Amino acid sequence: MPDDVWSPPPILLTVDLVILTLREGRLHVLLVERGEDPFRGMYALPGGFLNHDGEEILDAAHRELSEETALASSWIHLEQLGVYGDSGRDPRGRVVSVAHLAIAPGLPDPVAGTDATDAAWVPAAAVLSGDEELAFDHRRIAADGIEHARTKLEFSSLATAFCGKEFTIAELQQVYEAVWGTELDTRNFYRKVQAAKGFIVPIGTDRRSTGGRPARLYRAGSKTVLFPPLIRPAPSATEWHTQREEG
Repeated sequence: MPDDVWSPPPILLTVDLVILTLREGRLHVLLVERGEDPFRGMYALPGGFLNHDGEEILDAAHRELSEETALASSWIHLEQLGVYGDSGRDPRGRVVSVAHLAIAPGLPDPVAGTDATDAAWVPAAAVLSGDEELAFDHRRIAADGIEHARTKLEFSSLATAFCGKEFTIAELQQVYEAVWGTELDTRNFYRKVQAAKGFIVPIGTDRRSTGGRPARLYRAGSKTVLFPPLIRPAPSATEWHTQREEG
């Protein structure tokens, strides 16, 4: 038997957050400007190391979310996105990130945390295109989070997480258009949403004025899986070239 006794390699664990919301009808992701090395002065996803070795990963994600948004996590959709652990992703050593996706409607202007000098909502398109350079492998994580949201909009009720407690079908359509990055036919969208039983539920006879005829208000239904699903349309030639340039 070998004389050397094996010992586990030192590995640090962080949580990173892809926080998405709609602002002025466009999909935005929350970024913070790093105030410390490495990558001082560059934008990155909000997140950080565990507070202590007894902190649960989900608790750490909720803590970071609360610190970055100043909102109660019970109002925000939060789910684990994936694990990122490439050996060279962090110059400080072997650091594994458990990334989470967070979605909420109408999030306020951000306030930088203790280890950041600035925080801002940045259009998702600028992140995907590389126009906004990110630290570490955070562009990859952000892109994965955005694509995950785009896919889940097809088969789940995730779109309602971008809306308030009450919303119109027009506002719901705006969510799909902003996240998918494509325009949708209003009549066709209305028909598909109504066909997905339990997706949304009308709220009595209350109606909201939209400048034209009154629009009925809805809330999220009990179904979390859409049937039939709302399949994302194939991009037009113009949109395809735009997405190629952004990618």
